[in-house]
Amino acid sequence: AQDVRKQLVTIMDRYRLDLLSSGKNYKIVCKAITAGFFTNAAKKDPQEGYRTLVDQNHVYLFPGSALFSKSPEYVIYHELVMTTKEYMRNCLAIDAKWLYELAPAFYKKADPNTMTRAKRKEKIEPLFDRFNPKDAWRLSRRRG
Repeated sequence: AQDVRKQLVTIMDRYRLDLLSSGKNYKIVCKAITAGFFTNAAKKDPQEGYRTLVDQNHVYLFPGSALFSKSPEYVIYHELVMTTKEYMRNCLAIDAKWLYELAPAFYKKADPNTMTRAKRKEKIEPLFDRFNPKDAWRLSRRRG
């Protein structure tokens, strides 16, 4: 860690940049890592594991990872390791909005008014029953 710090200080001195500390605000460091590895983002898959945002490949958190038991919605990974499954190593939990804030040429915010065909099939709507009061309803999956 000291060697990395020494290299960074040397680079900052070479380009005459000010050294600033993030203090205890680790989100600044997380955003910096996200800005560098935005192509290595993955979203939690409803069935199992994760899917990479770029290629839509199935990947899984490495079992030795600290995030393995937490299963965050979005992660950034450093490398993929292929064993019995394709595992993400060196992962960082991120906020989804960081992706379109830090890489606007690569990601864009989805329009909340448009729905995919799969989401339309899962749309929830009330079903009325003639035996119950007018405002009583239950939830059901709708086809089509």
